[in-house]
Amino acid sequence: MTTEGKARIAVTGLATMGSNLARNLARHGYRVAVHNRSSAKTRALVADHGHEGEFVPAETMQELVQSLETPRQIIIMVKAGAPTDAVIDELTGLLEPGDMVIDGGNAHYADTRRREAALREAGLHFVGAGISGGEEGALNGPSIMPGGSKESYSHVGPVFESIAAQVDGQPCCVHVGPDGAGHFVKMVHNGIEYADMQLIAEAYDLLGKIGGRTPAQIADVFREWNSGDLESYLVEITAEVLGHVDPESGVPLVDLIADEAEQKGTGRWTVQEALELGVPVTGIAEAVFARSLSGHVDQRAAVRTAYGTVSDFSSDRVSDSLVEDVRQALYASKVVAYAQGFDELRAASEQYGWNVDLGAMATIWRGGCIIRAKFLDRIREAYDANPDLASLLVDDYFRDAVQQAEAAWRRVVVAAVEAGVPTPGFSSALAYYDGLRSERLPASLIQGLRDFFGAHTYRRTDREGSFHTLWGGDRSQIDA
Repeated sequence: MTTEGKARIAVTGLATMGSNLARNLARHGYRVAVHNRSSAKTRALVADHGHEGEFVPAETMQELVQSLETPRQIIIMVKAGAPTDAVIDELTGLLEPGDMVIDGGNAHYADTRRREAALREAGLHFVGAGISGGEEGALNGPSIMPGGSKESYSHVGPVFESIAAQVDGQPCCVHVGPDGAGHFVKMVHNGIEYADMQLIAEAYDLLGKIGGRTPAQIADVFREWNSGDLESYLVEITAEVLGHVDPESGVPLVDLIADEAEQKGTGRWTVQEALELGVPVTGIAEAVFARSLSGHVDQRAAVRTAYGTVSDFSSDRVSDSLVEDVRQALYASKVVAYAQGFDELRAASEQYGWNVDLGAMATIWRGGCIIRAKFLDRIREAYDANPDLASLLVDDYFRDAVQQAEAAWRRVVVAAVEAGVPTPGFSSALAYYDGLRSERLPASLIQGLRDFFGAHTYRRTDREGSFHTLWGGDRSQIDA
C-alpha cells in the first residue's frame, strides 16, 4: 500500500491533552491524522496550529483509519471508562490485523489488561500508555509509560521516545512491560504524587502555624530548598503558588483558596491495588484520606464547634531549628513514600509477570512528569546497583540520609502533636519506618486474639508448625 500523503500516526479526542499531544507529534515532523467527535474541534486545531506541522483532519472514524499508513497507529485521548470502550469498539471493526490502538488516558490497568486480551484475539495490538506531565508535558515533552507487546513497541516506541522529555540525552520513555504494566506504573506514579503533595502541604502548614511564617516567607524557604536535595518540580511550583498574591485583594492567593482538595481517582486506585497485593503504602493512603477529610466541610465544622481548635500552643516552644527540621522530615518522609510506591510496583510486576525494571521507571520519571526530581537520580542508581533491593530504605545513600534526618523527623512530629497540627503524612511515614526496624511487633498479640475468638491458629518462634490453644477448654495447645 502506498504511503504517499498518508499520516504516520493518529490522535482521536482533541481536548487539551489530546490536541497538545497531536501538536507535539506534528512539531517533531510526523504527519498526524486528527479526529474528534465534534468536528469543530478538529477544524479549530488545524486552523490555529496548522503552521506547526502537517495535520490530516478526519470528519469520521472511517476517514481517520483510511488516512493512515499501515500498520496503523491510533492514539485514543478520551475520558477513561465507557467512552474509551466505545471508541475501541468503533475502531475494531475498521482496523486490520497488525494495527495498533494506543490508550493515552488514565485508564485503570485492569481495563487495559482486558482490552489488550480482547484486541489480541482480533489480531490487533493494544498499548496502554501512561502519559504524565499535564498539558505542558503533552505539548513540550511528557514522561511516557507504554505497556503492551514488544512488537507494538518496536513501532510506537521510536515515535514516543522522540516526543518525550529528554534528560541527559535519554528519553523519558521506555517499554514498561506487557498488557496493563504501563497504566499500572502511571497509577503508582500518581499515587506517589499524592503523597508528595501531602507532605509538601504539611511542611507549609507547620512553617505557618508553628513557625509563624507568612506564605511569602514560606515561598522563600521552598525556593531555597529547591536548590538542594529536595530539588523538584513540585517544590519549585510550591514556591510559585505560595508567593502569588491575589491582584484584587492583595491577599496571598493560598489564603483565599478553599481548603478542599479534590481527586480524580488514581491515588485511590493505588491504595486499593496495594491492599489487594498486601503492600503497605501508608503514606499514599494517608494522602488520599487527607483529601477526603478536607472535603467533609460540614463534619469538620461540627467537630470544630464541639471541641474548638488548639489555642494554648506557645510559639516560645518552637525550636530555632524548625525550618531545617521540617526540611529533613520532608526528605525522610519522601524517601518512605517512594519506597512504598516502588514496593507496590515490584509486587505487581511479580504478580502479573511484567518484569518491570524499577531503575528504568526512576529514569523516565526524571523529566516531563509531575514528580520529576533530582531525587530520582538517586533511586535509579540504587536499583541499577541492586535490582533486587529489599526496600529503597536499605540502599546505602538513603539509609544514611534517613538516619541523619531521624532526630529532626521525630522533633517535627512531636511539635505537630503538641501544637495540634495534623501531619498524617509525616507521622505515618515515621511509624512505617519504625515498624520496619522493630525487632518485635505487637502483631503477636493480634494473632493471639484471632486465635482466641476465631481459632485462626498461630505460629511460634521456637518451633515449626501452626498451633491452636483451646481457649474455651483447658487452654492446652494442639497442632493445627
